[in-house]
Amino acid sequence: MERWLRETNRNMIAFDLVLGSCALLAPTRTLRVLGHDEPGEDAEHLFRRCGPIWLTFAAAHLVAHRRGRPGDWWALAWLRGTELATDIVWARSPSFSRPGARAGMWLAGAANAAMTLGFAKLAREGGTRR
Repeated sequence: MERWLRETNRNMIAFDLVLGSCALLAPTRTLRVLGHDEPGEDAEHLFRRCGPIWLTFAAAHLVAHRRGRPGDWWALAWLRGTELATDIVWARSPSFSRPGARAGMWLAGAANAAMTLGFAKLAREGGTRR
């Protein structure tokens, strides 16, 4: 289990780095990839504003990867916990028209729940072995 959680954490470094960078640099294209219709200017700016949030998540995942201290894993559990419902709420937008896009948002919520529980388990068990 620890190995799987460490691999998931490592993958989330890359995922959040790419998502955050793309949200900042190419929000319209990124929204299209996620299954969103052509966004209005306000939606584009709201999505772009999430870029620094995802880059912060990438940094937190990197810290946990490098140090592996219980406090690092607690921080990740809390961060991922803040995301439990955000994608599910967003999935209700009528602008998600590509087949499977809404389901993908629901799966993102489930993934955040699993990471929250898993990272909390690592924290309770004293972090990760280096």
